[in-house]
Amino acid sequence: MKTQEFLTLLAEHQDKSLLFEYAPNQIVPANYHITEVKHVTIDSVDCGARTDAWKETVVQLWESPSEIGKTEFMSSYKALGILKKVGKMKSYELDAVVKIEYGNSLFHTAQLFVNDFDIKDNNLIIKLAVEKTDCKAKEECGVPETVGAEKDASCCAPGGGCC
Repeated sequence: MKTQEFLTLLAEHQDKSLLFEYAPNQIVPANYHITEVKHVTIDSVDCGARTDAWKETVVQLWESPSEIGKTEFMSSYKALGILKKVGKMKSYELDAVVKIEYGNSLFHTAQLFVNDFDIKDNNLIIKLAVEKTDCKAKEECGVPETVGAEKDASCCAPGGGCC
């Protein structure tokens, strides 16, 4: 989901509680806070020696230990207010992919993609997902699209045509 789509979604559902599903049926507890918004620029080179660049908006969530057991979730209205305040300080790249950074004692900290959303009762549920890594230079490396994990590793092996 792009940053503009995320902001629009929050604006359209300001009256709803904002929940984040970081894994199937696993919701970030109500004691979360938005602690940081990162405007990230990626400048990369893949294993086929191709360059690429893009921007991301990363919204970091943190669970407050002093509010464990809290049952009322942040509203979309409040989250939108925080994000608008950030946008006045540092402009968003509205076409940038938005990610949610989160982790807890049972789930490693990760930057998760916004995969989908659901409206259930008075809740806006943002469904997050991990995206797998991939070889972006399959054609240059001679790696077929449908290969097993063992062959994917050969892309950057000595004599594999890349790196």
